[in-house]
Amino acid sequence: MKLVILDRDGTINQDSADFVKTPEEWVPLPGALDAIARLNHAGWHVVIASNQSGLGRGLFDVSTLNAMHTKMHGLLTAAGGRVDAVFYCPHSPGDACRCRKPEPGLFEQIAERYGVDLKGVPAVGDAPRDLVAGAALGCEPHLVLTGKSAGLTMGKLPESYPKDTIMHTDLAAFADFLIARKEAAEEAA
Repeated sequence: MKLVILDRDGTINQDSADFVKTPEEWVPLPGALDAIARLNHAGWHVVIASNQSGLGRGLFDVSTLNAMHTKMHGLLTAAGGRVDAVFYCPHSPGDACRCRKPEPGLFEQIAERYGVDLKGVPAVGDAPRDLVAGAALGCEPHLVLTGKSAGLTMGKLPESYPKDTIMHTDLAAFADFLIARKEAAEEAA
């Protein structure tokens, strides 16, 4: 199974210091939905691993989170794409849970649900915690320079990221990279 694990806020949709709390506030980043559709068409299954501490902080409830994801799924369908599953941590930072990134719990849940070893599975995010969580289970870390990383410069990676992190300007550039790499591997075989 070809699997890609994406962060949500700042990777697929616009992030907010005040949290994305409603479906109206959930706005996709330019090109992100088309990038997911292109990954799907190239045979990749896409899942999301997302911290949603707004739940634990009481900023929104599960039905509102579901409404955000319903909007996302609808927009993805219109773009010809899909996300197979959304895994999220509902806890606030003080809860000391295992599922809040940078802890690897969400990635462990994904591995268990799909019955796969995550070694080499691309994990994409806009913050160190996204990539550290995936790298703990052997995921290949990919940083997009959107959301929390929008101020970084290509090629200049802070030490807080896994050392083998691959940088991309955005999710569309990541999709281009992954699809081109797959095609090159198929041609070489």
